[in-house]
Amino acid sequence: MGRRKQPTARQLRLGLELRKLREAAGLKGREAAALLGADSVQISQIESGIAGVSEERVRRLAAHYSCTDAELIEALAAMATDRTRGWWEEYRERLPTSFLDLSELEHHATHRWDVELLYVPGLLQTEDYARMLFSSRVPELPRTEIELRVQHRTRRRGILQGPKPVPYTAVVHESALRMRVGGRSTLRAQLAHLLEASEADHVTVRAIPFETDSFTPLGSTIVYAGGDIPKLDTVVQDAPHGTVFIDAEAQLGVFRTLLRRVEAASLDPERSRDFIHRVAKEL
Repeated sequence: MGRRKQPTARQLRLGLELRKLREAAGLKGREAAALLGADSVQISQIESGIAGVSEERVRRLAAHYSCTDAELIEALAAMATDRTRGWWEEYRERLPTSFLDLSELEHHATHRWDVELLYVPGLLQTEDYARMLFSSRVPELPRTEIELRVQHRTRRRGILQGPKPVPYTAVVHESALRMRVGGRSTLRAQLAHLLEASEADHVTVRAIPFETDSFTPLGSTIVYAGGDIPKLDTVVQDAPHGTVFIDAEAQLGVFRTLLRRVEAASLDPERSRDFIHRVAKEL
C-alpha cells in the first residue's frame, strides 16, 4: 500500500492500537517486522498511519502479539478495510484537518455525547448561531472561510438524520442557553431549534440550571464519540494549540465518570425541555 502524506485521525488510531498491542507483547519493531517478513520501517509506517495495512496483516500481527481480544481484533480489521471517502473530503485543504477528522469520527461513531458550558453544541446549532460564533474568532477569519465552516457544521448534522441516526445526548449548562450569541432573535431561533431537535427519539437534551447544587465544574467542553467497542471510544477537546483526540484507556475512564456525574446533575429530558422553554420566554 502507498504512503500517505497526511493520515486521518482514524488511520492514526489504527496504527496506535497496533503499536499498543506490540508493546504489550514486549516486542520491538524489528521483531514484529521479522514475523511478517517485512522490515522495521514498514512497521513504523503502519503504526504512524503513514502506510495502510491489510486485514490479513492486522490478524497476523494480532496473532503474533498473542492478542486474544476477539472484539478488538475484529474492530481493527474493519478499520483496516475501511475505504470511506465521506462528504468531508470536499473540504480537504479548504478547512483545518481537525474539522475533517471530527466529521470522520462522527460518521463512524456508535453514539455521541456532548457537554457544553458556554455555547449550544455544534451538532444542534442553527446556521446564524454558528456564523456568529465563527465571526467572533480572533484573529478574524475571511468571510469565505466563515461560510465554509458554517456549511461544514450544518452538514455534520447528517449523523442525526436519515434511516440510521446516531444516538446523541447533549448536556447544556444554563450559561450556554442564556449566552446571547448574535442577539435575542438569533438566540430565540436557536433555542427553538434545540427544542425541536430534542423531540427526536434518538436525541436527548439535558439542561443544568445555575441553581444546581451538585454540579462539578468542568475544565472545558467534552465531545465523546463511541467506537465499535469501548476500547475504541474517543474524546475530542479544544486546546490552546488545537484540537486534541484523546484515546488512552485510563483517560477515557475518567471522562466516562465525568459524563455520569454530569448526567446525574442535569434535569431529565422532559424537565429540561420545560426549562429551555422558560429561558426562551424570558428573552
